Amino acid sequence: MRRALVLISLYATIAFAAAKVNVSIHEWELPTAKSRPHDPAVGADGALWYTAQEANAIGRLDPATGENKQYALTTPNSGPHGLVSDSAGNIWFTANYAGYIGKLEPNSGKVTEYKINDPRGHDPHTPVIAPDGRVWFTVQQGNVVGVLDPTNGNIKLTDVPTPHALPYGMVLDSKGVPYFCEFGSNKIARIDPATLQIHEFILPNADARPRRLRLANDTTIYYSDYARGYLGRLNTTAGTVKEWASPGGPQSEPYGIAITPDGIVWYSESGVKPNTLVRFDPATENFQKWNIPSGGGVVRNMVATSDGKLYLACSGVNKVAVARITM
Repeated sequence: MRRALVLISLYATIAFAAAKVNVSIHEWELPTAKSRPHDPAVGADGALWYTAQEANAIGRLDPATGENKQYALTTPNSGPHGLVSDSAGNIWFTANYAGYIGKLEPNSGKVTEYKINDPRGHDPHTPVIAPDGRVWFTVQQGNVVGVLDPTNGNIKLTDVPTPHALPYGMVLDSKGVPYFCEFGSNKIARIDPATLQIHEFILPNADARPRRLRLANDTTIYYSDYARGYLGRLNTTAGTVKEWASPGGPQSEPYGIAITPDGIVWYSESGVKPNTLVRFDPATENFQKWNIPSGGGVVRNMVATSDGKLYLACSGVNKVAVARITM
C-alpha cells in the first residue's frame, strides 16, 4: 500500500511538471508607419499604452475594441522611451532623445515637460513611480539614476559606482525602493530613496549582462541575462543567485520580462527568429515557449495586467500585442 502511494505521488508530480498551457497572441498594427513602439504600460483604465519612439507620440490601444489613439508630443524628436501610468491615469514617460521627463494628461492631451538640465541626464531611459509620487528613472549613457519631485520640478541625479554600468531596466518594491539593472556590467543595484546611496549586487558570472528585471516579491528579483541567454533570480536578502539556460540557447538574447499575479515568469527571446514568448514556472522550473506571429522584431519590454494578460511592444514590426492564456 505504501509503495502504491509513493508511485501515485510520483506520477502526480510528473503530470504536474509536464502540464502545459495554451497561449494566444493578438497583435495590432500601429497607425503611424515605422513608429518603433518601444515600451508598453498598463493604464489606470486597463488600456495598453505605448511609446511610439520614432513617431514622437504616446499611444493608447483599447484591447477590447482595437481603437488606437496617438497623442503627439510638443517637442520635436523627443524619442519617448519608457512609460508608466500613475493612479490618476496620467502617463509619465522618458524623452530619451530630448532629455526630459514628460507627463501626458490623456483627457486634455496636455504634455508637461520636466527638463533635466544636468548634462549627465541627457538620455533618460526607464521610469517608475514611487508611492510618494516621485518619479525615478535610469539614464543609460549618462550612467546615473535620477528622481523627479513633481510637486516642485526638482530633479536629482546620482552616479552609479561602476563606470559605464549602463543603468537600464528599473522596478520598485512595495516600500518604494528602486532596483535597476546594470546592462554594462554583471550587477543589479538598489537605491536608498532617502540618501540616494547605491548598493550593488554582483552576479556570479562575469559575463552576465542583466537588461530587464521584475520583482516576484520584495526579496526576489527575476532578470533577463541578455548576453548569455539565461533567466536569473536574485535573492536580495541573501545575495544569492540561481540561473536557468533559456530554451533558445546562448544566443537567444532574453529581453522584455514580466511576472503575472500567479507568480509565473514570462519573457521574450529577442535573438531568435521569430522572437519567442517564454513561460517559466518557478514551482516546477519548467519552460514553455511560443513564436510571436509577426516575428516580434525585438520585444524590448512587456508588462503584466492585474488579470494575468501580457502587453508587449514589438518594436521592429510596428505592432503591439496582448498575450493571454486560453483554455
